[in-house]
Amino acid sequence: MGADVLDLFKQACELPAEERADLAGLLLESLETVPDPAVEETWAIEIKRRVAELDAGTVSTVPWATVKAKLLSRLRES
Repeated sequence: MGADVLDLFKQACELPAEERADLAGLLLESLETVPDPAVEETWAIEIKRRVAELDAGTVSTVPWATVKAKLLSRLRES
């Protein structure tokens, strides 16, 4: 990793969280190639299924802080 990249990273870390998230999304989008229609369709079906489950009340959400804590705990154990 070059010095320029590290400088950009340091500058980005000074941004508010919401702006860092926006920047991260833009950077990820810049890496994407032409979307595969089959993959896009599969994701659309999955999203509809998950929304339907939420609307029906058959599943419940888990706060990000809880998920993050569990993931970090698993990483420490391995």
